Amino acid sequence: MLNIFLYILIGILAGGMSGLIGIGGGIIIVPALIYLFGFSQHAAQGTTLAMLVPPIGLLAALAYYKHGHVNFPVAGLICLGFIVGGYLGAKYAVGFSEEVLRKIFGVCLLLIAGYMILK
Repeated sequence: MLNIFLYILIGILAGGMSGLIGIGGGIIIVPALIYLFGFSQHAAQGTTLAMLVPPIGLLAALAYYKHGHVNFPVAGLICLGFIVGGYLGAKYAVGFSEEVLRKIFGVCLLLIAGYMILK
């Protein structure tokens, strides 16, 4: 029962951060599943991708749309690319060892953080 509550709490935190600053799955949910629940890197990434299947961002996007901050043509094009890229990325990721995949993930987070802080 505690795990159910914690999974929902992580979802609320990730959803809140996603709505607030556009982050969520990769930055909050993947590490939480690994370090709080003992998921492997592969299982955490796969679970997070499965979570994205339903339209989880619909209400958050609606809030931004009401204020004129959604460009649907651009969102559609990015979504199309995301579908292709997500499939190709997952196809390669399952072939990496846990250690290599975790390091790739960590380096990506560091590079993004460094760029955001320095720019």
